[in-house]
Amino acid sequence: MKSIFRQVAVIGKYHAAVAPAVAAATRTALEEISQFLASQGCQVVLERDTAAVIGLTSLPTADVAAIGTQCDLGLVVGGDGTMLGIGRQLARHGVPLIGINQGRLGFITDIPLDQYRAVLPPMLAGEYEEDQRTLMHARVVRDGQVVLEALAMNDVVVNRGATSGMVELRVEVDGHFVASQRADGLIVASPTGSTAYALSAGGPLLHPSNESWVLVPIAPHTLSNRPIVLPNQGEVTIELVAGRDASANFDMQSLASLLHGDRISVRRSQHKVRFLHPRGWSYFDTLRMKLHWNEGGS
Repeated sequence: MKSIFRQVAVIGKYHAAVAPAVAAATRTALEEISQFLASQGCQVVLERDTAAVIGLTSLPTADVAAIGTQCDLGLVVGGDGTMLGIGRQLARHGVPLIGINQGRLGFITDIPLDQYRAVLPPMLAGEYEEDQRTLMHARVVRDGQVVLEALAMNDVVVNRGATSGMVELRVEVDGHFVASQRADGLIVASPTGSTAYALSAGGPLLHPSNESWVLVPIAPHTLSNRPIVLPNQGEVTIELVAGRDASANFDMQSLASLLHGDRISVRRSQHKVRFLHPRGWSYFDTLRMKLHWNEGGS
């Protein structure tokens, strides 16, 4: 089968320095995957920061902007954090992404590393399921001025400081007051992010086809403060009323220190991330595998 994707970018973990043994294993994996893609008729480029971190010099490289304009597929090798980082950057270009899991959970990097030789050829030939995920567009506003603007695929989280007590947050939806909450923090999660921090904090699972968000308090002082599912067509605003050393995190990869009176607004982004999965892929299969729902059953 011949690939319908001519120019393919290979992206690995590059957000932080990795241990030498991990870098060596990653370098070997990326070299082998790149050679395999070439054997399928693809022209392969390696994302520039990936090449720099793992020391791979045998392939041509391109930065993210060039990948967005020149490549018609991105192959992400790593964990969900790697996919989150590159997914936000390539969403505006509409480049579809395939994830090969070299991490732990792999909710959105769903092809096991040891199975890519069997799984990729039919996908490259056009036999795949496409899954689009909406991004969140968040802003931190201070005294009427935007001090930070970021995209998030998983969640926007307002957290208390590491050594301080609870924070007090005023929550509004589309300008309507919802509640004042005293808690360790608050999560606004997309359906993609419902299996991340929000799940650990007691939030519900949202199917990725839902056009919804979930608002999940973290260790609330009042136990009647429960998670709530909201439509993602509106705007959620969180104001820091009280609490020290609070911060806002976006996919746990961008951080803003907050002052009293700061307002974090979250809207649906115009951009979507395009995931490609093997033919027959099911979100429920992923949940069953990653959350071990099949253990102990028939």
